[in-house]
Amino acid sequence: MKFFITGGAGFIGINLIEYLNLSGDHEITVLDNEILGNREHLAGLDTNFIKGDIRDRDLLDRIIPGQDAIIHLAADTRVMDSIENPVFNFDVNVNGTFQLMEAARLAGVESFVAASTGGAIIGEADPPVHEGMVPRPLSPYGASKLTMEGYLSAYAGSYGLKSVALRFTNIFGPRSFHKGSVVAAFMRRILNGDPLIVYGDGTQNRDYLYVGDLVKGIVNAVETGVNGVYQLGSGQPTSINELIAQIELAIGCSPGEISVQYKDFRDGEILHTWGKIDKARDAFAFNPETDLLEGLKKTWAWFQKQ
Repeated sequence: MKFFITGGAGFIGINLIEYLNLSGDHEITVLDNEILGNREHLAGLDTNFIKGDIRDRDLLDRIIPGQDAIIHLAADTRVMDSIENPVFNFDVNVNGTFQLMEAARLAGVESFVAASTGGAIIGEADPPVHEGMVPRPLSPYGASKLTMEGYLSAYAGSYGLKSVALRFTNIFGPRSFHKGSVVAAFMRRILNGDPLIVYGDGTQNRDYLYVGDLVKGIVNAVETGVNGVYQLGSGQPTSINELIAQIELAIGCSPGEISVQYKDFRDGEILHTWGKIDKARDAFAFNPETDLLEGLKKTWAWFQKQ
């Protein structure tokens, strides 16, 4: 297959390309503006890199024709940044995605898979969150992803585009050194000898999914040709305090050895959320196999090498 991956020089994209290189004879094109990603991170991988922005319609119309599947990972993903600058978040996540979908429609692309989010779309709700819940986003980021899901549904219904929104939970793993996500941030601080910063009391729950399990799920969604919205996660809640305890085990520290500073909760963040993954398991055999401790050990080993 010919895969077109936006944001492909980022954390998830690099892991996805590595998996695709190992799993078949695929032709992969990456589009990335290198604001967060870096083409140097693609070294050793078989891919065609193009520097560009998903909002550049002329560029999209030139490079998308002939592609079999689009995997859309490019986004402005930070909740706090979206609150501070909702205009930029809308322009990238809504306008950029729309331009990409229109280019895909006109080029006759068969499949469009986009990275979405569960907790930020659903808002505060009794977990586990699932695809049947009424969305009540609390941040512009969540609202932008909900808008994207609406257009994916409309393009599937109106134009027959096989469109899938995959609601990722908290993804962690190797190649995430530059990420602002909690596992990557904690491991960078540990390497630097700095205390971990926790906003709140540490009892808030999240769903942590190892990146190796995620990329298998993405490819399965493309290959099975499903439509709709699917939650991808571990299906298990983990508090921040338990995450820290698991990190201590993973890196060989004694319990309580890592210094932690607790600060006030931040506005717009969800306190408790994790995902129910039955729908994805039934539709395209999504089955995360890597438990939290094993994934943290693999992630820490990669961070130490850097």
